[in-house]
Formats: sequence, C-alpha cells, structure tokens
Amino acid sequence: MLSDLRARLDRLPARIRRVERRELREFRRWVEHTNNLLHLSVLLFVPLLITLVTYISNASTLLSFLLFPPLASGTYTLFSDPEGKYASPSKFVGGMTAGAVCGFLAIELTGLAGVGGATSAGVQVSALDAGVSIFLTGAVTWALDLEEPTAFSTALLTLLTGGARGEYVLSVVLSTAFVATAFYAWRELFYDRRAEYLYRTTQGDDHVLVPVRGETADETAMFAARIAAAHDAGKVVLLDLVAESEIVEAEAGIRRDEDETAVDETVGKDPATEAQEQVAGQAAMRLERLAGRIQTRVGVPCEVVVASESGSPASVVLQTATEANCDLVVTPYEERHGSLSPFVKSLFDDPIDVVAFRSVSGRTRWRRVLVAVARPGDNAHAMLDFAQRVSRAAGTVSVCTCIDTESHRRRAESMLLNLVEPFDGTFETRVSRDSIQRFLSANAPSHDLVVVGASTDRTAASRFLAPPTFEKIRDVDCDVAIVHRGG
Repeated sequence: MLSDLRARLDRLPARIRRVERRELREFRRWVEHTNNLLHLSVLLFVPLLITLVTYISNASTLLSFLLFPPLASGTYTLFSDPEGKYASPSKFVGGMTAGAVCGFLAIELTGLAGVGGATSAGVQVSALDAGVSIFLTGAVTWALDLEEPTAFSTALLTLLTGGARGEYVLSVVLSTAFVATAFYAWRELFYDRRAEYLYRTTQGDDHVLVPVRGETADETAMFAARIAAAHDAGKVVLLDLVAESEIVEAEAGIRRDEDETAVDETVGKDPATEAQEQVAGQAAMRLERLAGRIQTRVGVPCEVVVASESGSPASVVLQTATEANCDLVVTPYEERHGSLSPFVKSLFDDPIDVVAFRSVSGRTRWRRVLVAVARPGDNAHAMLDFAQRVSRAAGTVSVCTCIDTESHRRRAESMLLNLVEPFDGTFETRVSRDSIQRFLSANAPSHDLVVVGASTDRTAASRFLAPPTFEKIRDVDCDVAIVHRGG
C-alpha cells in the first residue's frame, strides 16, 4: 500500500507537466485565432492603460478625470480593431485633441459674441455652447480627415471643465499620446508579427520526413524539399520501408546461388543477414540518388534512412520522425476503396503535422497556389505558410472561401483578411457563392497546386454530414496538398 502511494506520488509531477503542456498547446491554438487574440488584448491592455493614466492623474492636478470616458472608448476602439478605419495613432490623438480644442473655442466664441453661458434650471452647460462645439468638431475633423467618434465626446466634456479648459486640452494631448504610443508599439512589435510569435509552423516544420512510397514518391520528396528550403535550418529525411517479403525473397535467392555454386554454408555470412544488408543497400542507393537530385535542384540538405516494415508502416514512420527530430511528415496521397488508406489515416491520427501530397501533373515547381479555407485557426495558418513556402517570392498565393448566402460575405472577407495579414507577401483573396467543389473544379486548372485541410479538427459526425474537401475534388486536374495540423 505504502509503495503504491509512493509510486503515485512519484508519477504526479510528470502528470502535472503533461497537463500543463496540453493546456499550453490548447491555449496557443486558441490564441492563434485573430478574434480571440484581439479580445484577449482588449481584456489586458485597455484596463492596464486606463489604470496607468488614472494613477498619473491622481498624482498630478494636470489630468482631469473628465478625459477618461472618451479615452477608454477610444482605447478600446484601437485595440479591438487594429486594422480598422479608426486604428490610427495620429487620428486618435488628433481627433480627441481637435474635439477638446473645438469645445474650448466654442465657449470663447459664444462668450465674445455675448450669447454664451445661458443655462436653464439644473443645466450647467449652455445649449448654444454644446451645439457650436459639435458643429466645429464636425467641420474640423472632416476638413483634417480626423473623423474620430471620441472627438465629439471630448468636445462636450470640455464644456464641463469651467476655468480649467486649457489644462483639460493639454491633458487630452498627453493622455492620448501615451495611449497611442503604447498601441503603436503593441501593433508594430507584436500584432503585425503574430505569425512569427504564435504560429508554430512559421518557426518549425523545417525538418521534414518523407516516406518514399508509391509512384509519385519523387514528386512528393521534391514538394517536401520546397517546404524545408524556406528555412535556413531546413532538411529532408528520406525514409524507405523495406518489406519483410523483400528480405525473404532476397534470402531465397542467396540460398539458391549457394546451392548452385556448392558454397559451404559455414563460410561467410548468414543468408538472412546477407539478405537484409543487400535489400537495405539497394534501398539506400535509391534514396541517395533521389537525395542527390534534391540537393542539386533545391539546395536543401538530405538524409536517408532505411527501416524494416515490421508491424504498422505508420508506426515506423512516426517513430523515425521522432528519432530524426522531424516535426513534419510529407507523404504521398494513398487511397483504398475510395477513401484514405489506413497508412495515411494513421498519420492523420497522430499529433504531428502531416501533409498528404497528391501529384497528378508530375511537376516539381509550384508557382501558382490556391488555398481553400473553410474556417480560421491553426490549420488555416499552416496551409498558408506551406503555400507561401512552396510558391517562393516569385509565386502567387490565392486564398478562397465559399459562403452559402450573400449576408456572410463581409464576415468571410474579414476572416480572409485576418488570415493573410500576418504573413509577408502579396495574397489574392476570393469569396465565392459556389460550392467548394464547383469553385475548385473551375479554378484549379489555372493553378499549379491546391492546398486544402484534412478536416481532422472536426468531429466524426461533422465529417460524415459534410465530407472533407479533398474527398470532393478527386477528379480535379491539379496537384493537391492535404494539410493536417498536429497537436
């Protein structure tokens, strides 16, 4: 009993670390969604900045508490939509300052005209002052292209400051400049570079394992090399799985040769060992020739591994990926009975990034790439990253999504903009009312490669009701890359 308890306690730290790693992975995948990142930023930065400004205002009589309502509203607008119409630090500062100045001028002008300052019972602000301040604010912000909703708030709040109007205008300038500087730093140093910090494929997936299988193994290996070559630390590991039947056949041939030449079996190697070395050597020579072609044409380092196909081929591939420190597997696409082969399914079930590549053209360069996105998330980011790597700087990447009704168009356009914005380079975005099958059938022939998701992040019921896109485009006349994002 005591020994069992001690063993459980010894295993407890390892379990806690596994839970922490799993939760960290889930959080990272969650925060990759741009909308989630923006909500989190608003939740963290808006209260923090208002807290700092409030602390400064409490320590100084210069800053008025009346600036906080428009300041909080404007700060929220900046961080919630950093690429929007009002997400300009200069317009943020200029608009709120213009509003405060216009409120100041409204009181001065109506006072000089002898018509200001009239108040009704219980009202401390002149109706005429309010109207003039709003008119001036609208005219000035329009003329200076400083259309900022919070400008009208500061214009009206200036009317409540009494004899401290000049100090209020100065406090607006200082506080908005502080917030705008913080927002600019956040956007330039983090938000615009979120792909570099948050998207795992942009930093990893540079050690690529390629199981050399089937008739399109050479094209698949070249595709993997294009992906790996985008990173300085990239490399390709070519893996050939030797079947037991090949070794048995080679051993039988060696024994026949020994019988025909009457060689004493006690001399030399054991036929089984010699057969293994012979088959492995032949496989290694094939891989070395392929590796030489890849290094010559793409310039990425290549390694070769020969393993026995004992048990499950997928298990051998995954074990080799771990031992070779590979974080991406690129395998030829395989089908059985109209569906994915058990080999590819097993790879998709593992928490490692996998690309199943279906070559129909025999090409080894892909300049025009079409990425079909159904929903935002880490898998969509991986698809864009791989598409950009393969097409290189001289290529073009088009990103598309399909909608059911026209009312979904604006949301779909916003989704595509959020997806492509963190990546360097030029993208074309398209939203279509066609079904994804009809759209790809019509547009794929004008592209070299179509990139789609494996839908492994969907439930089995969802995949049954709406089959994955790659199952709908079996007849498309274009190379297809099916991307599975691991854990």
